[in-house]
Amino acid sequence: MRWPSPVAPEPVEDDLVVETPLRPRTLDDYIGQESIRENLRVQIAAARSRGDVLDHVLLYGPPGLGKTSLAHVIANELGVAIRPTAGPVLERPGDLAAILTNLERGHVFFVDEIHRLNHVVEETLYPAMEDFQLDLVVGQGPTARSIKLPLRPFCLIGATTRAGLLTSALRDRFGATFRLDFYGREDLQRILRRSATILGVALDDDGAAELAGRARGTPRIANRLLRRVRDFAEVRAQGKITRTVARDALALLDVDEAGFDKMDRALLLTIVDKFGGGPVGIDTLAAAVGEERDTIEDVYEPFLIQEGFLARTPKGRVATALAYAHFGRRVAAPAAQQKLL
Repeated sequence: MRWPSPVAPEPVEDDLVVETPLRPRTLDDYIGQESIRENLRVQIAAARSRGDVLDHVLLYGPPGLGKTSLAHVIANELGVAIRPTAGPVLERPGDLAAILTNLERGHVFFVDEIHRLNHVVEETLYPAMEDFQLDLVVGQGPTARSIKLPLRPFCLIGATTRAGLLTSALRDRFGATFRLDFYGREDLQRILRRSATILGVALDDDGAAELAGRARGTPRIANRLLRRVRDFAEVRAQGKITRTVARDALALLDVDEAGFDKMDRALLLTIVDKFGGGPVGIDTLAAAVGEERDTIEDVYEPFLIQEGFLARTPKGRVATALAYAHFGRRVAAPAAQQKLL
């Protein structure tokens, strides 16, 4: 029994920032995340030597760090096809069955935003991951019956920016779990030089260093900045990206020395100027800056917290001394001290 394959939605603009030509195809091409690369290299080699199927893999971390690219690299290293989809697309068990029944042995099934799976679909996925079979109910009412549909063994790769939202039952069914961290400047410079070569852009070392320093530790942002600075260089600087050209272009793009864009600055300045440095609740902060709570938590906060500009406390978000220094503000005295003044 086979279901027609559901049509995957068109990828959103953010997913197209790093187009296929810039994506690495092998583990050797994949830059950074050294521990993850070496672990995957061993696991892939072992699976291939045994003629076995790779264990299910969970990749998590902030957006833009290469989870989707790594999934494609794994499939390419295994020499198998990959079937990508996203958690919100799989609305019914039939959608899941349509994909799984069309997978050949060893194929990679990649689910982005896996934390957004419908709970009914998630429960249908459990036996598919463990026993490679689907438990489906056919018919309705008194004539309904349960059938077990065998599947060819496959490798599920799940990607999420919010691993804490995964149920323990789903998380425990992954054989390997890897957290992708923000990239260091040297790795980002290597990524930028590789991308510049592919795009045919003249990028010197100083220009790469300037872009890497403002890329927020994220390859997707680094490549996006490279594209925009390339446009600036072609129009105003004879096509070559130097440190000076990069600085002028990034100033035009409103990206400061710390890599902050308008929303980063709005978040921090709202806490500093409107709420006295905090603490302020996330819902109040989202309303104050006109941004979704999930976007703030998934996209903006991880970098600001890791770099020490923002802190999460039980009472809310607090701007740190680094944030005050970055904007040239004087650190506010704690409320208890202000009462004594």
